[in-house]
Amino acid sequence: MLFAHDTECSLIAVAALVNTAGQGDEGLPDVEALSAFFTAHAYTGRHEHTETELRAVRALRPRLRRIWYADVDEIVSIVNGLLREHRALPQLITHDDEPYHLHAVPRDAPLATRMAVEAAMAIADVVRGGELRRLRTCEYPDCDNVLVDLSKNRSRRFCEAGCGNRAAVNAYRARKAAARS
Repeated sequence: MLFAHDTECSLIAVAALVNTAGQGDEGLPDVEALSAFFTAHAYTGRHEHTETELRAVRALRPRLRRIWYADVDEIVSIVNGLLREHRALPQLITHDDEPYHLHAVPRDAPLATRMAVEAAMAIADVVRGGELRRLRTCEYPDCDNVLVDLSKNRSRRFCEAGCGNRAAVNAYRARKAAARS
C-alpha cells in the first residue's frame, strides 16, 4: 500500500468527484445522484439531501480539478487554502467499525466541507510523499477525466470511464487494418 487506506479512498473519491464535471452530461444532475455518490464512496456523517448541498459540492469541483494541472506550489496553496477556509483540525477517530483514521472537521460539518477537507488532507499526503506524478489525466484522446495512479509500477494511463477498453479496441482495429493492407 502506497498511502494509508483512508488517503487512497479519499484520492479515488476526489478524482471521481472532479470527473462528474467532465465533458458531456452533468455527473451530479440531482440530489439522488449526489446521494449515490455519497454511498459509492463510503462518505459518512451529515448528508442533507438538498439542492443547496448539491450546489456546494458542484462548486468545489473546479477548485479540485485545478490540482491535476498545477505545479507543486499552486497545489500547496490550494490545499492550505481549503484547510484554512474550513478550519481543519486533524484528529484520530474511529467509527462504524473502521480503524483509527484522520478526520479534520466534525462529522456533522456540511458535506461539501468534509469533501473539501478530506481531499486536501489526501493531496497533502501525496505532496509530502513526493508522489504528485500519480495525479494524471486520462491519455485517451478527447477525454478530460483525471485519475490517481495507485499501481505499484505507476503505469495507469486511462480513467475509469472505459477509455482503456476503447484504446485497446482502437489499437486492435488498427492492427487488423494494417494487416489487411
